[in-house]
Amino acid sequence: MRCLGGVPYISVVATLLCFSGIALFCGCGHQALTESERLIETYFTRDHQDYITLAYLIEYFQYVIYGLASFFFLYCIVLLAEGFYTTSAVRQTFGEFRSTVCGRCLSTSFIVITYVLVVVWLLVFCLSALPVYFFYNMSNTCQTINFLSETPSSINQLCIDARQYGLLPWNAVPGKACGMILSNICKTREFFLTNDLYLAAFAGAGMTVLALLTYTVSTTYNFAVLRYLGRKGISPRC
Repeated sequence: MRCLGGVPYISVVATLLCFSGIALFCGCGHQALTESERLIETYFTRDHQDYITLAYLIEYFQYVIYGLASFFFLYCIVLLAEGFYTTSAVRQTFGEFRSTVCGRCLSTSFIVITYVLVVVWLLVFCLSALPVYFFYNMSNTCQTINFLSETPSSINQLCIDARQYGLLPWNAVPGKACGMILSNICKTREFFLTNDLYLAAFAGAGMTVLALLTYTVSTTYNFAVLRYLGRKGISPRC
C-alpha cells in the first residue's frame, strides 16, 4: 500500500496517452506522407519537376517526425519521474522530504515548457486536420460521381484539383482528376490506405494534446505542493 501511495496515477495516464498519441501521429503520419507522394505522382502529374518541391517537403517533415518521437519519449519519461518524485514527497513514502529551491524551479520550468508544448500541439492538431479535410472532400466528390454516373456530361465537371490545395504548382499538368478517373482513384488501395493513415495521425495528435493538458494540470499541482511545503520552513538547500 505504501508503494501504491507513491504512484502518480495522473502522470502515468498522461504518459500512456502521450506515448500512444505520439506513436500514432509519428508512425501513421510518416507512412501517410509517403503514400501521399505516391498518390500525387501516379494520378495528378506526369512530370517529376512538378512535385519535386512537395517531395522535398515530405522528406523534411519525415525527419521532423523522427525528432518529435525521440524528444517526446524522453520528455514524457522526465515528467513521469518528476511526478513520482513529488507524489512520493507528498506521501512521505521515502522518509523525510526536503523541498528545495532547485525542486521548485524545476517544477516551474516543467510548467512553462509543457504549456508551450500544448500551444504548439494545438497548432499541429489543427494542421493535421487539413489532409483529412482534403480526403473527405475527395471521397464526397467520388460519391457524387457514382450517384450521377448515368449522366457522363455532368460528372466530368466534378474534379479535385491538387493545385488548389497547394500540393502542386499551377503549371502542373494535369494537376487535377475529374469524372470517372477520380472515381477510379477513390477505389484504389492507395486512397483508402492514405485516408486511414491521416485519420489515425489526426487522432494521435488529439491524444497528444490531451496528454499534454493532463501533464499541465499535474505539473501545476506538483508545483503548488512543493511551494506549500517550502513555506513550512523546510530546508532550502539543493
